[in-house]
Amino acid sequence: MLAALAAVRNRFVRARLGFAAVVLLVAFGFDIALARNIGDPALVGGLARLLLVAAGIVAGVGLLFNPWRHDRVSERVPAIVQDVIVIALFAVSATLFLDEKFLTTSAVGAVVVGFALQDTLGNLFAGLAIQVEKPFRVGHWVRVGEFEGRVQEVTWRATKLLTKQGQFVIVPNSVMSKDPILNHSEPTIPTRIEVEVGASYDVPPNVVKRALHEALDNAPLVLRDPPPDVIVLGFGTSSVDYRLRFWVDDFGRDNTARDQVRTNIWYTFKRHAIEIPYPIQVEYSREEKNSRSPERLQALADRLAAIDLFSGLDDVERARLAEACPEHLYGEHERIVRQGDSGRSMFIVLDGRVRVTIEPSGQEVAVTTAGGFFGEMSMLTGDPRTATVTALDDAVLLEIDADRFRELAVRRPGLVEHVSGIVSARRQGLADAKAAADGAHAAAPVPQSLLSRIKNFLNL
Repeated sequence: MLAALAAVRNRFVRARLGFAAVVLLVAFGFDIALARNIGDPALVGGLARLLLVAAGIVAGVGLLFNPWRHDRVSERVPAIVQDVIVIALFAVSATLFLDEKFLTTSAVGAVVVGFALQDTLGNLFAGLAIQVEKPFRVGHWVRVGEFEGRVQEVTWRATKLLTKQGQFVIVPNSVMSKDPILNHSEPTIPTRIEVEVGASYDVPPNVVKRALHEALDNAPLVLRDPPPDVIVLGFGTSSVDYRLRFWVDDFGRDNTARDQVRTNIWYTFKRHAIEIPYPIQVEYSREEKNSRSPERLQALADRLAAIDLFSGLDDVERARLAEACPEHLYGEHERIVRQGDSGRSMFIVLDGRVRVTIEPSGQEVAVTTAGGFFGEMSMLTGDPRTATVTALDDAVLLEIDADRFRELAVRRPGLVEHVSGIVSARRQGLADAKAAADGAHAAAPVPQSLLSRIKNFLNL
């Protein structure tokens, strides 16, 4: 036995040999007791022979079916099969060779087998308990101790988890039965996750909350039911801290959902001039820079000159308009306007591309690139948005609202007539596209009262 222990490098086999050695020592103890006439000779002798048989079977099976030099269990004859072989051989040996002491053999053998297979039996009974109680099922996302993953299989010995990194974690059922289990998939499939962000103390919390809800609304993985919410988490050293709580229908994509929300927060805060303060604890000063240089304003005025709506303005008027109108940055796939929403402004695409679609079919009717514009009907008449516009990639837009346009129209009376003719043609084209998307006949001609509607809306 000692020679085998020295030759074997496999820890599994060495454990079996070590157990067999302990059983042999106990058997020798019974032999000594028998030689000194201690106890019932028949009972003591039977126990000694029984233990010798058990030691031989355990050691023989371990050496026969497992590699000696490699630290692993045989793939063809796994541990549970070896345990079954040990039990079967032990039972046969006890029945054939120790028949006169069968009851004694059975009792003592049960004790020996129980000690030999205590870990195996513990996993087995724990697996049975899991199958009966069903604290989780295959496909559920669970966390047990430091392990987290989707349940792939529950066997007699262990539970297999597939982590988000694509790796298998084999957790013994005895561990599953002892440690607390966090089931992300029950009692409901939607799982609530959270994202935290800080905003400047200069911005009212309600303004920040509206911006954060806008960011949530633009995240595709965020469920609308149950609805998300935003709470003020606390007042930090350099920011007011907010917590966004929202639901996703697949916990496996929680990191993707957080990425969408955080990305949208950055773009939304940028548009609404909400600062995410740096995590500072010392006083510092910085020089405030003009957000738009004279060169930038001149480039915007030149862009306006290339648009037929504003081609009738002089250089000074275009420069004033460019300075009075804000620029907005929209992220890729972020919705800019939604069909049916109210609006009082138009947008000029300065950089990037936007897609115009008709609801509810979602049919694309146009892709507007730099130099194009949309939303002019809402600016001129206050009509709801007639299409949904989404950024195809990061897009910079110049927004012109109705008040700015009215100031121009008051100073230049002929501007409204010029604009109404251009807008009528564009509106007729959009109406035809919408009719085609709905499968209807060609749209009716746009009424000729557009000019009067514009004047009424702008109080001209």
